[in-house]
Amino acid sequence: METELKIEGEEASALASELADLTGESVAAAVTEALRERLQRERQVRDRQARLERVLALAAEIRQHMEHPLPSSDHSWLYDENGLPG
Repeated sequence: METELKIEGEEASALASELADLTGESVAAAVTEALRERLQRERQVRDRQARLERVLALAAEIRQHMEHPLPSSDHSWLYDENGLPG
């Protein structure tokens, strides 16, 4: 079953027509491609946000298990008495 998209509003209709004229596509094809591109960008933004939230949650969990949770320039605890990695 084919669904018809009705473009309401003068600006939306004018933009769709101009895009179709510039690309040589039908209005339906131009609108479909524009929607596809916008949807892809929005998905990427949400994917980035979800990854960032996961990384921040992992970092918070790791900090809870660290002996020295505060950043420091003292890294002596990484080395033994001979200056070798411990």
